[in-house]
Formats: sequence, C-alpha cells, structure tokens
Amino acid sequence: MSESRWLDAEEMSAWQAFLTASHLLDRRIEEQLKSAAGLTHPQFEILAILSASPERRLRMTELARRVVVSKSGLTYQVTQLEKRGLVERTTCPGDDRGVLAVLTAEGMRHLEKTAPGHVEVVRRFLIDLLSRQELTTMASAMHKAQEAMRSGEPLSARHTDAGD
Repeated sequence: MSESRWLDAEEMSAWQAFLTASHLLDRRIEEQLKSAAGLTHPQFEILAILSASPERRLRMTELARRVVVSKSGLTYQVTQLEKRGLVERTTCPGDDRGVLAVLTAEGMRHLEKTAPGHVEVVRRFLIDLLSRQELTTMASAMHKAQEAMRSGEPLSARHTDAGD
C-alpha cells in the first residue's frame, strides 16, 4: 500500500476555503428559500430543473442524477412538493415502470416568485464577488471535479503516487 499524499499548506488552504464557503453559501440559500417560499434547497433545484425540461417533466431517475440525491431522497422531496401541489408524478408513456415528475402550473408560479430572491443570494455571496476570470477558472475547476466524480471510476483507480 502506498503512502498518503498529504495536502501541503496551499492545498489545505484551498480545501478549507472551499469547504467553509460552500457550507456557508448553502446555509444562506437554505435560509432564504425557507423564509421566502418554505422550500428546501433540493426542492428549489427540483422545481428549477423541471422548469427547464421539455414539457416541464423528467423521469425520476434522471431528476435524481441532476439534483444529486439518492432515489429515496428524491422521492421524499417530490412527495413534499406533491403535497403542496407544486409537482405531480405520472407514468411514462410507453413505459409503465417509469415515473415522470411534472411541474404543475402552481409549481411554476411558485418558482417564478422564489427565483429572484434565490439569485440575489447567489449573486451577493458568490457571483458578484468574483471577476469574470475567476468565474471562468472556478467553473473549469468544478467541471473537472464533477467529471471525475461522475465517471464511476473507483477511488483506488484514481489514486496515484506523487512520483507518477
């Protein structure tokens, strides 16, 4: 077994800054969504993703992948949204086993009312603090990280020694 490649001071600083900033931003977003619309962040994401999907509908499995939650977590969130009349579930045409999540007209109205406050928080605490170059660099870095994590490759296959 190879030795661990510990983070150097610069890497540790970047990692800790990322963790702290992402947790703080998520808390601000949660606070804003709860107070303005009674929504959780995942619920808002579900509404936003459905609103941008063809016919405002998407298979539950695809929605779970996009929201980055487990299937059971998505089922819980969609159930909460259904109770409020913001989303409904229906079977997929031609595939009785498939389930679609569908944004209702009320869900669209709720999203349109909530989105400006959400964007304001995202801008105030992240986007407007960064230059265009920093935004480009951040997007590139986060896309690389997403790609690595979505590749399905086991962690052991990605581990390399410092000399490799």
